[in-house]
Order: sequence, then structure tokens, then C-alpha cells
Amino acid sequence: MNIKKEKTGNFTVLKIKGRIDTVNSSALEAEVKLLFDSGENNLIFNCSGMDYISSSGLRVFLVAQKKAISINGKLYLSNMQPAIQEIFRISGFSNLFKIFDTQEEVIEIQ
Repeated sequence: MNIKKEKTGNFTVLKIKGRIDTVNSSALEAEVKLLFDSGENNLIFNCSGMDYISSSGLRVFLVAQKKAISINGKLYLSNMQPAIQEIFRISGFSNLFKIFDTQEEVIEIQ
């Protein structure tokens, strides 16, 4: 897994590439925690390069969403591959997150 950060408007975008599984989900969790702890409230997870997510990866997304809500922040997901969208749909996570086709859509509505 590779994570690239960029600031776009009021959001910090995390571009996630590769697999989020038991081996590396803790690295993503640590990165998200660091961002929230440093005062970032609004995140976009750009999932265009993500090709796999396990239950431990889904847990990281859920923890991040709960934290964002608790600090009156926002967490949006964008650019999901069809296979990843299907995992979110089957697990019920698509009901817990605002998912956009593109990162630009998120920024436009804000």
C-alpha cells in the first residue's frame, strides 16, 4: 500500500494505492490518526488506486468515520473501483459513507 497526501481546498486528500489488508491497515490508521491529531478535520480518501480491502481495512475506514463525526469533520470517499464499491455495498458500508465518483465532485459541493 502507498499513501500520498495533498491539500485541496479545505480537504486533505489521501490517495490510496494497492491493498489495504491485515499487514498494512495499521499504517493507514496511523496516518489518519496523525492527520486528525494535527487538526485536520476534513478528509477525502481517493481510492482510485486501491485494488483490495479486507475487513481490517474496512475497520480503519469505520474508525476514521467515527472520529470525523466526533470532531464535526467530514470524511468522503471517491474514485472507487467497481470491485471495491461492491465490497462496500455487500458489507453495508456504502450506507455509512458519502461516496463520490470523483474527488473533484466532493470539492465542488463544499
